[in-house]
Amino acid sequence: MPATVPATLDYLISEPADVYHAKRAHFLTSHRLADFRRCPLLFHKKEQGLIPERDSTAFLVGRAAHTLTLEGREAYEREFAVGGPVNPKTGRPYGSSTQAFAKWAERLGKPVISDDHAALVEEMAASVHAHVFASELLADGIAEGVIRCDYNGHACQARLDWVNPIADRGLVDLKTTDSLDGFELDLQAYGYVEQMAFYRSMVAQASGSVLPVHLIAVEKREPFRCGVWQLAPSVLDAAEERNTQAMHELTRARETGVWVTRFESLRRFERM
Repeated sequence: MPATVPATLDYLISEPADVYHAKRAHFLTSHRLADFRRCPLLFHKKEQGLIPERDSTAFLVGRAAHTLTLEGREAYEREFAVGGPVNPKTGRPYGSSTQAFAKWAERLGKPVISDDHAALVEEMAASVHAHVFASELLADGIAEGVIRCDYNGHACQARLDWVNPIADRGLVDLKTTDSLDGFELDLQAYGYVEQMAFYRSMVAQASGSVLPVHLIAVEKREPFRCGVWQLAPSVLDAAEERNTQAMHELTRARETGVWVTRFESLRRFERM
């Protein structure tokens, strides 16, 4: 698809994250489609609520980094608490596994990040904004805009990290990683290309505009390097074909009630 200039960004919906996630049972998302590409049976069990979604510390820190980097400090402080209650006997914070900490966090009613993890979040956000290309991509646009539309016969939704209205910038997604050295391998291993192709296609359906796609990746440890990648249209086109094939397979699975694991056949291993 050749890139085209978006006329406006009025197809984006402003919606709190909890409202968006509450609707995910009714919409296909890029992450749910990734589950299906990997294992239709996994997708089906998650859809039935038989496998709960995990919210690990790593995911929490990543969400916090997204909020501070893309939405700013006011949103970050509104959505996350930092630190914890102090034990008056020792003068040190209670551990995150203690009852005192659990009661304190419950009263706050929002996720809690330790002081150490908060320091990581600050380092990552600073690194992104110090990178010349990343800062240019994030200089203008809308953070966490929601889009919903029919795509390949499925009701779909997506929460886009960043959409920049300037023609050569377009969709921007922020990723955190252990090391930039292996990030290009992560593009395939974690399905990032298919994810961004899904977003690009949804925007095209809703707006008629085909946007360029950029990924910003920042390390979660010293030296907190930041890098920026532009995904080639040909790579995104191939990923879009894989998404389309998977969505057609999903339609057939719903019709037949057959949910495979993708490991039903005998496999032969010959690599040494």
